[in-house]
Amino acid sequence: MGSLGRRGFMTAAGSFATMTATGTPGLATADAADAATATEYVDVQLLSITDLHGYLQAPPTSDQVITGAGGKKFTVGGVPYLAAHLEALRAGHTNSFFFAQGDLFSGWSFAAASLADEPTIEALNAMGLDFSTAGNHEFDRTPGFLIDHMENGHPYAGEGWTNSFPDSTGGHFPGADFRYYSANMLWGSSGKTVLAPVNVEWVHGPRGQRLPIGFIHLTVTGTESATTSFQTALRMLNEVETANRCAALLKSQGVNAIVLSMHDGAVAGSDFNSGSAPSGPAYDLALAVSSDIDAIVTGHWHCAFNMMLPDPSGQPRPFVEAGCHAQILNEINLRLDPTTGKVVRALTTSTNHPNTHDVTPDPDLKEIADYWSGYATRRGATRIGRQTASFTRSLNSTGESTMGNLVADWALWAGGQALDPFDTGNIWPNVPADLAVIAIAPRIGPCVINDDLLFDAAGQGAVAYTKAFNAVGYGDPIVTATVTGQCVHDALEQQWKMNGSVLTYAPFAVSHNVRYTFDASGPVGNRVAPADVLIGGRPLDPHATYRLATTAYTLLGADDYPALLHHTQPVRHTRDFESFVAYVQSLSVLTPAPLGRVTARAAATSRGDLARPLPLPTPRDADRTPRVASAGTDGGGGRC
Repeated sequence: MGSLGRRGFMTAAGSFATMTATGTPGLATADAADAATATEYVDVQLLSITDLHGYLQAPPTSDQVITGAGGKKFTVGGVPYLAAHLEALRAGHTNSFFFAQGDLFSGWSFAAASLADEPTIEALNAMGLDFSTAGNHEFDRTPGFLIDHMENGHPYAGEGWTNSFPDSTGGHFPGADFRYYSANMLWGSSGKTVLAPVNVEWVHGPRGQRLPIGFIHLTVTGTESATTSFQTALRMLNEVETANRCAALLKSQGVNAIVLSMHDGAVAGSDFNSGSAPSGPAYDLALAVSSDIDAIVTGHWHCAFNMMLPDPSGQPRPFVEAGCHAQILNEINLRLDPTTGKVVRALTTSTNHPNTHDVTPDPDLKEIADYWSGYATRRGATRIGRQTASFTRSLNSTGESTMGNLVADWALWAGGQALDPFDTGNIWPNVPADLAVIAIAPRIGPCVINDDLLFDAAGQGAVAYTKAFNAVGYGDPIVTATVTGQCVHDALEQQWKMNGSVLTYAPFAVSHNVRYTFDASGPVGNRVAPADVLIGGRPLDPHATYRLATTAYTLLGADDYPALLHHTQPVRHTRDFESFVAYVQSLSVLTPAPLGRVTARAAATSRGDLARPLPLPTPRDADRTPRVASAGTDGGGGRC
């Protein structure tokens, strides 16, 4: 290979005898097929995963089988198997780094989500994760939770019940042995990054030489205005500009090998270890971002691909995404010039290894995963309250239900609670809510109610932790915000909408201190008179202001009540499923309230068809961050 001043590389045996039978390497050039024989260069192995979301045992059913070359299927998932593959791939590599592209925790596995995602951190510590990019879901609880608790292990209020659980060794939660990074997530007030933007690692070269390799980290733009990670204290920078600036800074400091790890993704083809017809924001970035960056590893989209793309100067570099939920372990092999520390691009290889079950699971990780599954099951059986009758989602003629009213009352309660002790994501005063609304049959997007709360006669009405946890929520916080009476009125009017020639009805549940009557015979947009809306017994004043509590999803316009976009001074509260469990505990005894908060005149005329049937219980198994545009002010939403 003349350009490298050395022998040809295409020898008969090749250098990938140790490649797993299921892995086919992506090659920067044909010469990379024999790169391992280029011993005059320094080998650097990069191993990475993305979007684990706390699935230690197995992915959701829909993600347990992936498709490889030729349509071959592979059953994948589980950190015990991941750890076994990881150990095998690391063998023989002096310079090996294991890192991630974010969304490792804040997922929908009960064993992780119900235990403050501490099981995920213990598993990653045990596998020796070196560092991670912060994803959008790492901000689902506020930056204070990420830094103070998840990274540093500091307990907070509720220790032993809401956090700081005994781990598989019997010890208290120590926090992560690794650090999180993000170059484009800033504090809005100071402009400083919330986390360190880059990290520089050192590899061993010949004769005791040490060479630097820099990692730039990007969090998906819009995280601060997404519904689950909504944080008014944060702002974000453009991804391409930030990556280019960080690459130039690293180069100026003598770092000549640079990797971009980003929590934003793309889609490319149907084979997890190749790529065709790529598209998406990460792909656009990969074509445009600085040629000083030698590899681009992505996440967030839960897709799987492995390909080489030309940088702006025409040189190849890996562009990869490793699926989600421990489906895949990506391996990139870089060759560094021992004198300059630069990556010899022509010799770069990349492989997406499926996390198959044809290996012996790592016993330590199996013990950790089994421990937390058992712990969560036992804790889930804990009685946290009692109910006197069933709460159901069955709607009466005005769109009211006992489950809807319970959840609206919870939202009002949640909107009056003190903020979490680790809260660093809010900038506005925490003013208690005056009323609450909950979309119980939204036209688009998920309903926050997953299930009925049915009376358990055998258990004398006992409400277990798991029952309450599963009934409500998908990781959205309750948000309180200031709205005008006119905004409240307009949102109530937007329950009705013409879908072609069909009138649809997407009702709100309202809190116990709200009563209103609508005219079922009136035209769309003129069915609710302000005088017929009572809040705390007083008629709605269109010119007054109120503090409204609802889910972030509804407030930010994701389920088609655009009037609520016109809000100010939003304050996020605790996430839905955690908050609802606390609400059940606070009540101790749950009794269905009589229906009648909503009444109708001319009810026989037309209230409209439900926009859609009530959704079935929905597992927390997908990235639900909607892309919404906000017309609000003072932090009232934005694109995710």
